[in-house]
Amino acid sequence: MAFMTEGAMGYDRAITVFSPDGKLYQVEYAERAIEKGATAVGVKCGEGVVLLVEKRFVSPLIEPRSYEKIFRIDDHVGTATSGLIGDARVLVDRARLDCQIFRLTYGEAIGVEELAKKIGDFKQMYTQYGGIRPFGASLLIGGVDHDGPQVYVTHPSGALYEFKAKAIGQNNKAVNDVLEKRYSSVGSLDDAISLSLEALGGTIEGGATRENVEMALIRTETGKFEKVPDEVIQKYLPRK
Repeated sequence: MAFMTEGAMGYDRAITVFSPDGKLYQVEYAERAIEKGATAVGVKCGEGVVLLVEKRFVSPLIEPRSYEKIFRIDDHVGTATSGLIGDARVLVDRARLDCQIFRLTYGEAIGVEELAKKIGDFKQMYTQYGGIRPFGASLLIGGVDHDGPQVYVTHPSGALYEFKAKAIGQNNKAVNDVLEKRYSSVGSLDDAISLSLEALGGTIEGGATRENVEMALIRTETGKFEKVPDEVIQKYLPRK
């Protein structure tokens, strides 16, 4: 898609100015940055939520433990990110702060939907003022509260949607195709894990392995966010 036409130059460079066709080009550029990021998947079922992210190491010298794209937000909610990791960390810190403020104010954990709306509002604010730019990161927020398991995706524009299953990042179209075709077969958390690994693994050269994916679960039974160790991920991978 070509944005840099002669008549669009002014709209291209100003976040606060709409183009004649009603677009904010800087928001669209932020979305394109997300589409180049690592693929992240979220799948929910009655037993909980699965968050899965592809690990993409740009150098064999990188320490694997330093690569993190899934973050704990609160005891009952976490997020998988795609896009600019620096932007994502700022949003994660903001989400954690919102959780703490809510808990101190009301004496209980924030709802997953309310947290997603707060992050969406925060991102939308960065589309209104000069001298700033939209966040080039998308958060796939998964958690369990009194309404059960939930998965939300927040966009640079501030828009947010709830999904049964969703992929964001570079290979999101291929992964979402698999999720759409196979989600009806998900009945348990084990099914959700297997589907997410199958869908994401189909876009990774050589398939998903314990070394190239990161996973977290939020179980309905416990309502607690937990990172999944590599040896447990291995148990769900197809044998070769």
